[in-house]
Amino acid sequence: MHDDPGTDSRAATLAHISDLVHGHKPASVVIVLDQPSPTQTTLSVIFRAHHLCSRLDLVMSVATHSAPVRRLLATGADTKDIRLVIHARADTAIATATAVTAAA
Repeated sequence: MHDDPGTDSRAATLAHISDLVHGHKPASVVIVLDQPSPTQTTLSVIFRAHHLCSRLDLVMSVATHSAPVRRLLATGADTKDIRLVIHARADTAIATATAVTAAA
């Protein structure tokens, strides 16, 4: 996610992610946050996408360079769902997702 979707585009962004998830399952999902300080709207989209992936029994990872954002994601993730995997680097997140998908 390069830009904040804003409240007006939150539903459209989530629908786009949902279409990608359904179109590529059973592949694991990776979202890379390029924003240094994402808004609540961005975090909401991530948490909703995580819930969707959990319902579909898919692992979802998020990669962000920002340690404070990683802590926010870890704190805000729903613990009833499949664990949200959080990485500092996109290449690590993608490699992990590829390995999880191959093992499934």
